[in-house]
Amino acid sequence: MNALAWGIMIMVFMYTAGFALKLWQNKNKAGSIAVFILALAIAVTPFFSVLNSG
Repeated sequence: MNALAWGIMIMVFMYTAGFALKLWQNKNKAGSIAVFILALAIAVTPFFSVLNSG
C-alpha cells in the first residue's frame, strides 16, 4: 500500500508540475507559480496523512 501511495503521489506531482511548465511557456507566470505551489502541496501532504500513519 505504501508503494502505491508513493506511485500515485509521484504521478500526480509530475503531471501537475508539467502543467505548470506549460503555463510558464505560454507566458502565464502567475498561474504557473500557483499551480507549482499546488504541486508542492501534493508532494508534501501525504507525509502528514498516508505515509506517516504506518
